[in-house]
Amino acid sequence: MEKNSEWWRGCVMYQVYPRSYCDANGDGVGDLRGIIGKLDYIAKLGAEAIWLSPFFKSPMKDFGYDISDYRAVDPIFGSIQDFKDLLERAHDLGLKILIDQVWSHTSDEHRWFKDSRQSRDSHMADWYVWADPQPDGGPPNNWLSYFGGPAWTWDARREQYYLHHFLSTQPNVNLHNPDVVQEIKNTAAYWLDMGVDGFRLDTAHTYIYDKQLRSNPARGHNQPWPTDIPKSNPMARQSRIYSMNTPENIDFIEELRAYINGWDDRCLLAEAGGNDAEAEAAKFVKTGKRFHMAYSFGLVGSNMSEQDIVGTVTRVEELIEDGWMCWSIGNHDFKRAISRVNPHYSDKVALARYLMALGLSLRGSFCIYQGEELGLPQAELAFEDLVDPYDIMLYPEHVGRDGCRTPMPWMKSAPNAGFSNTTSKTWLPIPTEHAGLAPDRQEKDENSVLNAYREFIAWRQSSPAMKKGDFKFVNIPTDEIIAFIRSDGNEQVLCVFNTGESEKSCQYDMTNLTPIDTISHGISHDNDAFTVAPYGYGFYKIAA
Repeated sequence: MEKNSEWWRGCVMYQVYPRSYCDANGDGVGDLRGIIGKLDYIAKLGAEAIWLSPFFKSPMKDFGYDISDYRAVDPIFGSIQDFKDLLERAHDLGLKILIDQVWSHTSDEHRWFKDSRQSRDSHMADWYVWADPQPDGGPPNNWLSYFGGPAWTWDARREQYYLHHFLSTQPNVNLHNPDVVQEIKNTAAYWLDMGVDGFRLDTAHTYIYDKQLRSNPARGHNQPWPTDIPKSNPMARQSRIYSMNTPENIDFIEELRAYINGWDDRCLLAEAGGNDAEAEAAKFVKTGKRFHMAYSFGLVGSNMSEQDIVGTVTRVEELIEDGWMCWSIGNHDFKRAISRVNPHYSDKVALARYLMALGLSLRGSFCIYQGEELGLPQAELAFEDLVDPYDIMLYPEHVGRDGCRTPMPWMKSAPNAGFSNTTSKTWLPIPTEHAGLAPDRQEKDENSVLNAYREFIAWRQSSPAMKKGDFKFVNIPTDEIIAFIRSDGNEQVLCVFNTGESEKSCQYDMTNLTPIDTISHGISHDNDAFTVAPYGYGFYKIAA
């Protein structure tokens, strides 16, 4: 492969959540062997890379995002040889593999934390964020956890508090400590030397904390609500200027990138959150110096109204300079897109196709969360079926993570929809509605969501303007209609979308426009106007 080929720029990525993709050994939980058996499906979709959520050794309090050994595969998923086989098969199919790396925190069962909490004089005493109590015995400051309550837990052995941005069983490592940073680099080298093509970096905005441990101020009344957490989470009431996204965070990001540059053709994709996720994502990326790509929550955490789309994309375009975004409409942390955007709209196929076309048309790379290519809605689960601590804590105001993590359906009429041959329960139930959307049914329907994804991705890959070209909004005075032009050299494409559930017409000069009918859906035109169906979209070549 050519060095520094920037294969990631404009690529279509596919997120696999291993617990829910395919169960090869019949225990009701997805595994690496199951994923290997479905790599041909991902390649046929047209994806060029896979983001593989954590499969490392873990007590599974946060379902893999609480890692107890960065270099071991958890037995529930298989073995290190299974991962090597997956990597080899993916590369044979031309698929890149990015694996999740959780470098902001570990499980409390990690050997580092076990040593650190023994005493203030232990070998790894300063490998985590420890602080003395206030004079009244309270926590060091007012920082809050994403999972509710203070971000500090008391440890009787050290008679100190330790920091955790998530569960109390997920202590934050101290990345001000150069020994910890070196161990993180060693972990990166282990996987890169094995042949992985890069990392998705979990919660990159929480890496570096304020050394003075200053309390966060309250969110100002004129400050918009953050997009990375729901309003029902008390953390949304703070302006998190000291607990995360500190100025030193960028220094650490640049140090990581400089290290990863020692391997050819690798990619770092960062999750960016905080008070202003779009601004942070733009700040995290810079050609050759910072992360290759980042994603924010302005789309994935919203109902994707006209205002959401235009506001989020405009803000990123204004700030990103020579950086690169990776857009998505959903992932394993948010309610599935078609249920989030308009849960009451009856034509789910039209809505799913619209979300696909919009996401794949923006300037940047794009990540598909498993099941979006099938148009899966959010699974409606009973409270007793919930296993995610975040969903349970915020129930019923926030029900999102378990309902988007239910197992993938593969065959409508097979037991457990083809996900598993277990005779007992799968780790989360599979909705009957999902089984009816299985690939074995959709592949036979030329108008299915799955086939729409395959056709659209193939067209996108053939178009330099759509894959890597420039982006410019076009002023359309009609409410709920957005339009923009993608351009690369002599190729220019006009992209038009109806973001609402009623038909819209708008004036537009059609001179020098040629419709791309094979990709467009629900749009018609005459000499000087468009008419766009609910959630319709159209693409037009602009004559040079």
